[in-house]
Amino acid sequence: MASEPASERERRRRALRSARLYLICPCELGPERRALPELLSALIEAGVDVVQLRDKEAADERLLAVARQAAAAARGAGALLVINDRPELALAAGADGVHLGQDDLPVSEARRIGGADLVVGLSTHTPAQVDEVGGADYIGVGPVHATPTKPGRPGVGLGLVSHAARVASCPWFAIGGIDAANVGAVLGAGARRVAVVRAIAAAPDPVAAARALRTAIDQSSAHGTPAQPAARA
Repeated sequence: MASEPASERERRRRALRSARLYLICPCELGPERRALPELLSALIEAGVDVVQLRDKEAADERLLAVARQAAAAARGAGALLVINDRPELALAAGADGVHLGQDDLPVSEARRIGGADLVVGLSTHTPAQVDEVGGADYIGVGPVHATPTKPGRPGVGLGLVSHAARVASCPWFAIGGIDAANVGAVLGAGARRVAVVRAIAAAPDPVAAARALRTAIDQSSAHGTPAQPAARA
């Protein structure tokens, strides 16, 4: 498989390094079930840097159609679109990356399917998993707090966030029950980036919720939230 131009590889990784707010969402958001492509430009303008399309209920045809539209919109706005679990779908849609769980296929297999230029993310839940990222481009660290999106998995607390701030060798996002009310504590524990699901996707007004959360992130950072070492940013 031919590599994409170097500028495209660099664009994806540069956008990942500078990202602060990562949204995980299904094909439709909010109580009005508005389609992701319809809202995406406004969400990005409100401060979302990365969007992961994760919809376990949607048929493949629906996922591919939404992913293609969202990938084009994200690229035009300088953001990233990531697909949950499915590197072949990410490749077909022209998405920027794929996100894997600990029980999904290995990072190396995702790269074989999607190409070396695909951004690959990995969920981590323990210090040992944070220490060994297996070649992933970024990791999710959590769930910080218990959340209905991960039933049966207790929150790991801020200790794992602080551990990641000390040792993570790639960009990472704290995730799990984070919202505008508690994001300051998460950033205070050492996070520079956060990922959310319900705080935006289930909000009555997803765009307003994204703007409020990004404002809280930026204000917490301006007030002296600890930063990670540059080499681990």
